[in-house]
Amino acid sequence: MATVELTFSALPAHVRTARLVATAIARRTGVEESLLDEVRLAVGEACSRAVEAHRVHCPGEPIRIELRDDSGRFEVTVSDHAPSEEIKQEQPLDLGMLSDSFMSNFGIAVIEGLADDVEVFPSPKGTNIRMSWPAAVGV
Repeated sequence: MATVELTFSALPAHVRTARLVATAIARRTGVEESLLDEVRLAVGEACSRAVEAHRVHCPGEPIRIELRDDSGRFEVTVSDHAPSEEIKQEQPLDLGMLSDSFMSNFGIAVIEGLADDVEVFPSPKGTNIRMSWPAAVGV
């Protein structure tokens, strides 16, 4: 099992680099060529979501990506340090929060449509989005 870790500051320009690295490692891990665009788009969406959350809540904290091949899967985990925002029914709706929440959930729905397997772990200390695709074993 090989693991690559990448951290970057919360700047939109770094999302492109994260996509390029993820696509290159996916190719090297044996992900089918037909799935590489899905890897690139899903990783880009997860990283863009993290960048926006960091810019609001913790602009000085880095975003972390872990890329690994494990048991015939190429797995990417994007971790941010921004608290998960959920709109509580007892609070008045803030249209700004509603928009942010909608866009965050929309981004996760996009990721779920692109990745073979997706898990989202929100917490007050940040969100981890784990995505995976099938990869060739022993490449």
